[in-house]
Amino acid sequence: MIDVYMNCPTFENEFYMLRKVEKEDAKDLLKVYSDSKAVPFFNSDNCGGDDFHYTTKDRMKEAIEYWLWEYNRQGFVRWAIISKKTKEAIGTIELFHRDANDFFTNCGLLRMDIRSDYEIASEIIKILALIIEPAYTLFHCDKIATKAIAPAKERIEALKSLGFNLSKEKLIGHDETEYGSYFFLSKN
Repeated sequence: MIDVYMNCPTFENEFYMLRKVEKEDAKDLLKVYSDSKAVPFFNSDNCGGDDFHYTTKDRMKEAIEYWLWEYNRQGFVRWAIISKKTKEAIGTIELFHRDANDFFTNCGLLRMDIRSDYEIASEIIKILALIIEPAYTLFHCDKIATKAIAPAKERIEALKSLGFNLSKEKLIGHDETEYGSYFFLSKN
């Protein structure tokens, strides 16, 4: 069995590659995390007040160092999404196994942060298609959940076309805060 925290796999198709984020991604990812059109679609639920709007290279480097630290302590995996066309990181995907006292238990919780010019249903489908199936095995879960707020029309369209459904259930945070707008896909 593959341990994602011992050997982080890379996934690719003809359009994109997902590989573990690296410190050298800071320049490209700053374009993502400083993109004021993209930031509102990022999921910062349960993230201690971080809104993921980074406007300096130093702050971006700090974030990447934190993501690598979390990987090393087996908190979550953060993959860089590399466009094969432009050869640059156009976003990230975070995934981790979540056990909780709510609907979103035994769940692979997925966060996807992408530049606004890639917030297009057809591109989102190409990206997510790389990770959905392997996520069940890598994160030992029976469902995958991800947040998409109502204004994220392209993201919602992509999720629905991949079989995700909007949950009526709330995700309950560490401090009992209730978070909505989660879509989920159960393992077949």
